[in-house]
Amino acid sequence: MKRIFEERQAKLDGITAKGLNPYPYAYETTHHSAEVREGFEALSESGETVSVAGRIMALRPHGKTAFANLRDLKGDIQVYFRKDDLGEEEFGLVGLFDVGDIVGVKGSVFKTRTEEITVRVSEFALLTKSMRPLPEKWHGLKDKETRYRQRYVDLFVNLDVRETVVRRAAIIATMRRFLDGRGFIEVETPILQPIYGGASAQPFTTYHNALDMKLYLRIADELYLKRLLVGGLERVYEFCKDFRNEGVDRTHSPEFTMLELYQAYADYNDMMDLFEEMMETVCMEVLGTTDVTYQGRTVSFARPWKRITVAEAYKKYAGVDIDGASDEDLRAACERIGQGDWASMTRYDLLGEILDHLVEPNFEEPTFLYDYPVETSPLAKRSRKNGRFTERFEPFAFGVELGNAFSELNDPAEQRARFEEQKRLAGEEEMDLDFLRSLEYGMPPAGGLGVGIDRVVMILTDSPSIRDVILFPPMRPEAARDDDEDGPGDGGHGGGKGDGVDGQGGCGGGDGGDEGSAESAQGIG
Repeated sequence: MKRIFEERQAKLDGITAKGLNPYPYAYETTHHSAEVREGFEALSESGETVSVAGRIMALRPHGKTAFANLRDLKGDIQVYFRKDDLGEEEFGLVGLFDVGDIVGVKGSVFKTRTEEITVRVSEFALLTKSMRPLPEKWHGLKDKETRYRQRYVDLFVNLDVRETVVRRAAIIATMRRFLDGRGFIEVETPILQPIYGGASAQPFTTYHNALDMKLYLRIADELYLKRLLVGGLERVYEFCKDFRNEGVDRTHSPEFTMLELYQAYADYNDMMDLFEEMMETVCMEVLGTTDVTYQGRTVSFARPWKRITVAEAYKKYAGVDIDGASDEDLRAACERIGQGDWASMTRYDLLGEILDHLVEPNFEEPTFLYDYPVETSPLAKRSRKNGRFTERFEPFAFGVELGNAFSELNDPAEQRARFEEQKRLAGEEEMDLDFLRSLEYGMPPAGGLGVGIDRVVMILTDSPSIRDVILFPPMRPEAARDDDEDGPGDGGHGGGKGDGVDGQGGCGGGDGGDEGSAESAQGIG
């Protein structure tokens, strides 16, 4: 790394010695690479000069000529430098370029003998000198840690990663249009909260010096959104960051994105209909089809989705009659999962383990699992059919939980009793008394829905983990690395109705030959 850095520093010095700024302020472009390719016939016929800018992904000098592949937001375009066109002094600057440099070029377009659409350069400018080479064998790299930690490199090397970012934005934009078109109002609620609530999860804790008080990063925004229903806002939604100080795996991150929405005068049946329609709309607008392929399996997201009660699912897939099962019956069922401290678990925990391990993996096709036990759903209304259960559902696809929804409990006395029971069982510090006070003013009957955006994007982009759809996933601090030794300074630190919506809660050019070293996949936080 030291040798490569010194070589690039020498080239940088050579550029500045010629009186050129290797980091200029701006550059005017007329086209992206895709626009040049798509408009080639007209551009070629008219002889129009195009101006494009991007990162050099491959550089191939051939005496008095040189070819380079530039990569911009829309893809790659080949550019052609020719000494006879540029003059000896200008052409000599091309020899100071490296793979990774960002350059701008102007010229006409033509096709090479191999039918490659190319810009014949008449003017060019170095826009940014890159001091680092690409990591070794980045193309097809299996080292997930390097890709997550250096997402900025991952984005410009792997176009499929960039496409995932674009598709994520399209999914969220489509959901916004869908809700806006149905009279919902987008709002913002506090991230720093004096009392965390709306889900059952361990919070992150912080301290506000000026107010001299402990605060929590929200685990859900449910209780604040419901306050807005009390205030007369009948349809509200929020795309929010939630935080849970818990485990990390393929479908869980301590920081994640949620969509939560609430609709007055609706119930969980209305939320099922709304979720089905929203997902069908997203699939059609973003994918162009309701057939979704994930990790080699294809299912239809078209309406209507399958529906099965929790009681039916426990009996079918776990052999448990939860309406009459004792705690010992549940512990016996958990023995089928494997070794665990089943004897010390509460009924709530046992039900969750059976659900996670024996029931949920069976829902490959889009399915609503509904009518959860009261013990697991402290914010949902009791079922009109059986008071041992609540009007709550969770949508699943490919065995992954995508959300959580309720007919929202609005009886202040019962809500207080549920909170007190939850506090007794879970040992939570305090109840949100202001939320209870708001219910005493009167909250209209309402349906609420939470959607795990990272999980939805994971499936609709066919990504194996939510880390692949989070731009900068949380990771442990970076250990010292061989490729940084004696090189330039490097910071080296990475850092309800939920996603982790589980449990209670509110509802290609070459690499140019410069190679550094890759790093081990160990230590992903």
